[in-house]
Amino acid sequence: MVRQSDGCLEYGRSGVQGVVVVKLEYFTSSDFEQLMGWITSAEFLLQWGGSAFTYPLTGEQLQNYIQHANQPGADSLVFRVVESSSSKVVGHISLGRIDRANQSARIGKVLVGDPAARGKGLGQSMTHSVLEIAFDRLKLHRVSLGVFDFNQAAIAAYEKTGFQLEGVLRHARKTGHEYWNLCEMSILAEEWKETRAAGRVLR
Repeated sequence: MVRQSDGCLEYGRSGVQGVVVVKLEYFTSSDFEQLMGWITSAEFLLQWGGSAFTYPLTGEQLQNYIQHANQPGADSLVFRVVESSSSKVVGHISLGRIDRANQSARIGKVLVGDPAARGKGLGQSMTHSVLEIAFDRLKLHRVSLGVFDFNQAAIAAYEKTGFQLEGVLRHARKTGHEYWNLCEMSILAEEWKETRAAGRVLR
């Protein structure tokens, strides 16, 4: 179920056992300080934002990030994640590279920032919410994402929402003297429907 008002997209999922119900609200400048507080190292910034930002994260960088987002016809939607039961902002997620001609987009900037909210399946719930926007609202055909291969918890959560591994980009990012491998994953509209029909989402 979708309710939209004042820049808020809320997805109700009562009746699904074990689900953390979230609201996705448009990310604004009032959220900058909290997000910057969650990003505590250059390595963590790379893991969250890829090469789009430089450490330390600043309000100017974030303003550029959202400058053209969350507008009619925009190619990116940027959200803060609110835990419905507590009304507390606990994370961040985006749907970017929205290509309406090719009916594709890319999930990125996924973060459960509040340590107290981790381990509750929140990442899976927010990913599910963004896929509802992509497939049910925007009528896209393909959604992709990238995740570093050491983040096995995130990979497992994405697989539960129907994502499939397409391949691994070896040594795709450099941090210090290390190189990180990037897993490319995607889900198609028909796979999303199958995942929902099979009841594998958010279980």
